[in-house]
Amino acid sequence: MLSIGQKAPSFEADSTQGSIKLQQYLGKQPIVLIFYPKDGTPICTKQLCAARDSASQYAEFNALVLGINPATLEEHRQFSQKFQYDFPLLSDSHERIRQLYDVGKIILLGQQRCVIVIGVNGTVIYAKKGNRPTSEILNALRLDR
Repeated sequence: MLSIGQKAPSFEADSTQGSIKLQQYLGKQPIVLIFYPKDGTPICTKQLCAARDSASQYAEFNALVLGINPATLEEHRQFSQKFQYDFPLLSDSHERIRQLYDVGKIILLGQQRCVIVIGVNGTVIYAKKGNRPTSEILNALRLDR
């Protein structure tokens, strides 16, 4: 996983809300990247629902929230519609984004679960494995102001 202070790599990917070109956001607003293993599993659903339920708090920081895993765009659309996610889910089917951000892979489960927050200056300001509490992520955004 990238370390705090590293420059965030740019990427382009298809999402449930159209093509996302990270370059359009880097250096302009904070970005929260939620890498999660699989659509529809209990922990992944809980993690993304927490992000959905905290949309107004993320909006206070003008933070762009992106969910990322290797599922197809159609799988992401079904998952997103079922739980009414208001942020894009990115299809990383070739695992290029996972590799750019040095997110590990777990045999049989897919990519590791982690959250990376990119500050307004385009560098990583927070990077931790696991299903991170919203308060912890928001605190990283608060410290970036």
